[in-house]
Amino acid sequence: MTATVGVLALQGSYNEHLAVLRRLGVKGVQVRKPEHLNDLGALIIPGGESTTMAKLAEYHNLFPALRDFVRTGKPVWGTCAGLIFLANKAVGQKSGGQELIGGLDCTVHRNFFGSQLESFETQISVPELAAKEGGPPCFRAVFIRAPAILEAGPDVEILASYSFPIGKPTIEEAALQEGKVIVAVRQANLLGTAFHPELTADVRWHRFFLKMGKWTEEEASTSALGPDVQRRDRIDLPIFE
Repeated sequence: MTATVGVLALQGSYNEHLAVLRRLGVKGVQVRKPEHLNDLGALIIPGGESTTMAKLAEYHNLFPALRDFVRTGKPVWGTCAGLIFLANKAVGQKSGGQELIGGLDCTVHRNFFGSQLESFETQISVPELAAKEGGPPCFRAVFIRAPAILEAGPDVEILASYSFPIGKPTIEEAALQEGKVIVAVRQANLLGTAFHPELTADVRWHRFFLKMGKWTEEEASTSALGPDVQRRDRIDLPIFE
């Protein structure tokens, strides 16, 4: 039986992640209180408004339990705002900052790509994802008021970068190396993406995440995690094709 995956459900795109898990035949549950983390096999921290999510997590006294869960070595994936939470350091925050879970040895710029109006979709190169999960060597990434990783530690594996259009200035141009910024990483049991895979029909990032933990090793060859990345089951929510 597949272990249960928790999705932090304080605010943001948690329903979309739960819908993808259902498509893959994996049980997902909402996490709103510390006790909801008990007996989970993995955890997804979704995108949303990071300051609001942090305030709600503080209200429910979730931060100590979330940090403990990260230390268990079980897979934890942060998308967009979730990436910010997992970072050891965040810059570009509002006055007073926000509490972080930490564990991912990187520095994240909280609002690197600008306002909601500057959200965009683009193809990014994902060689490691394609090698592990098959499918095309690119992924259609959806960036919504997205963060970016400015620095990554030596133990952090870079899975994807975003290449800036020639001649297009950015607010963090001086921090870029060779016109690129990091948008997806893995460090041991932690996965972070600056974009929203749960808003697309391509389930490879979810499959990649589900195979990160020892609890899925024997299940990796089952139909729920099989090679058909373009599978079309019941779609619970709108997705980008």
